[in-house]
Amino acid sequence: MARTLRMLGTNSKTGECPTLYEDVESGEILVQGYTVTDPGVLAQMANPLEGESLVVDRALLVNFAPKE
Repeated sequence: MARTLRMLGTNSKTGECPTLYEDVESGEILVQGYTVTDPGVLAQMANPLEGESLVVDRALLVNFAPKE
């Protein structure tokens, strides 16, 4: 599925992650960050669906989230 993303904002000073995006078609919010690969950490997720994972962000991105 091709998505068209709109960057909402970043706290990064170098243009790298973390960054928050919005899918302009669906309105879904996507978070750019390093993917968690540790099985012990992933096992602690509450009811993950197929394909779900966690990402690590070093800075809070709430200021860039939609206000609605």
